[in-house]
Order: sequence, then structure tokens, then C-alpha cells
Amino acid sequence: VQLQASGGGSVQPGGSLRLSCTASGSMFSINVVGWYRQAPGEQRELVARKIVGGITDYADSVKGRFTIFRDNARNTVYLQMNSLKPEDTAVYYCYAIIWTNRGTGDYWGQGTQVTVSS
Repeated sequence: VQLQASGGGSVQPGGSLRLSCTASGSMFSINVVGWYRQAPGEQRELVARKIVGGITDYADSVKGRFTIFRDNARNTVYLQMNSLKPEDTAVYYCYAIIWTNRGTGDYWGQGTQVTVSS
């Protein structure tokens, strides 16, 4: 199983970006999907996650601005980021807990850079 992320880039404060992450490979189910980010010199932090069954969590710093949603048919999770701020600048990583014939495991996509600057 692989996760492929895309959609990062540079944007001015107040702008929007949409990240996407697609899982490929043989899998039974995707139980948790999420996005983390890591700014230079900082620890990786949870941005948003969606757990099967409907639970959705957001970091306080992004509530009301970011939305995580998934397209189950495409095994894709999106992060819609609006009203971006310079402090949102970081490398964003998608994450999933996936059930495969090898059991349940954690998977990470490659990072995608988001830069918010005027």
C-alpha cells in the first residue's frame, strides 16, 4: 500500500489550497485518514483526521478554516485549507491506518510543502 500526496504550493495569506492523498494497493479498508504537518524546527502535529464511523478531529489552530473529507470510491482524502495564515507554513503529510492482508498498519505519504507568504 502506498499513499501519494499532492496539492501543496505557495499562496498568499488569506488564500486557499486543497491537498489530496490517494491510497493505492491491495487493502480491505481504510480505518483512519488524516493530515499532519511539520514546520521547520517543530515537531510533527496533527492537523485533522477522520475515523471510520464519523469522528472528525481538528487541531484548534485550524478549526473553522480547514476541512478534511474523503472520497471512499477513490480511496482519497482531501484537506481543504481556507484563510491560510503564515503560521500554516509547513510540510504536510497524509496518514492512514489501513487494514490489509498483512494486518492493520500505519502508512504515511510523502510530504508536500505548503508555504503561506506575502
